[in-house]
Amino acid sequence: MPATLNPTRTRAALRLSARISLELLLILAMAAVVLWALGRMWPVLWPLVLGLLLTTLTWPPARFLRGRGWPPALAASVVTVLFLLAATGIVALIAVPVAAQSGELTDGVTEGIHQVRQWAARPPLNIGDAQIAKASDTAAARLQSSTGSIVTTLVTGVSTVVDGLMTTVLALLLMFFFLKDGPRFLPWLARQLPGRLATDIPVVAARGWDTLGAFVRSQALVGLLDAILIGLGLWSLGVPLVLPLAVLTFISAFVPIVGALFAGAVAVLIALVSNGLTDALIALAIIVVVQQLEGNVFQPMIQSRGLGLHAAVILLAVTLGSSLAGIVGSLLAVPVAALTAVIWNYLREQLSHPPDEPDDDDQRSDGTVTS
Repeated sequence: MPATLNPTRTRAALRLSARISLELLLILAMAAVVLWALGRMWPVLWPLVLGLLLTTLTWPPARFLRGRGWPPALAASVVTVLFLLAATGIVALIAVPVAAQSGELTDGVTEGIHQVRQWAARPPLNIGDAQIAKASDTAAARLQSSTGSIVTTLVTGVSTVVDGLMTTVLALLLMFFFLKDGPRFLPWLARQLPGRLATDIPVVAARGWDTLGAFVRSQALVGLLDAILIGLGLWSLGVPLVLPLAVLTFISAFVPIVGALFAGAVAVLIALVSNGLTDALIALAIIVVVQQLEGNVFQPMIQSRGLGLHAAVILLAVTLGSSLAGIVGSLLAVPVAALTAVIWNYLREQLSHPPDEPDDDDQRSDGTVTS
């Protein structure tokens, strides 16, 4: 005789499913409201996030000076000035050699364009000077007809640059205040919160701070590996400006995807105009191999150890972040995933039973415990 469904158990299962579905919908609605609020506050949150990331990078020397008896304001001021000097030195390290060899690079670009025109004039393209001149005239006419849109684009670009400068200045100011008053923040926060929140939130904040520090250190290590490997490859090919290109590669590692593409394109372009097409293709192959190793081996392995996340989780987080919020999303995807893991692990600790405490489901109504 075939088994039939138990009506009582079926209704109970349906009620449980409905209750869980309603709770999940409420959680998703709350998450949507939080994300909407964060989006509205993003002009304030973005400098705050940058300031926190910069603080995790500069906190070790500030902590060292404070440990030697320096006043907090003096230690923060010295570290901030040293950071600005280091940033200025990095810019000079890139700009000075480029300016010194700008003449050679200009001649190389001119020669490269001439070689491309000669190659295009031969089979299979057979593009003559008349066709090139016609294409140039067409491009000039299109530029003249789209003058308004170009002006709008330039104005938008200038506005973006100004906003970026203001964000950078605000992030540096916040970094100074975090270095100066950071250790007093958690005790102050604990005094402002009621009940158990006074314990839970400072603990989660402290763990999150350690996680952000691990992220910045791991990202710096990944960038250093990229700079060394790509720099050695370019040096073996005799490409000029190896040191500035290596520094640019290290800095661009902090901006996932776009940073690597930009640094690689610059290196290949310089190899093309200085050494020719063959060395440019070899340089491109070296950069692609190193970037594949970074994205699939170095970054997941190093960050998974430092952040306590599996390599697959990191890859999925970067993919999701870039699809949702572009460059900023890919930059913040890994630290957000790590902070989410910190909160989740703390909640598990608080909601789990101690080893000697029985589960509620193992207790009978008369108070006895099942074996």
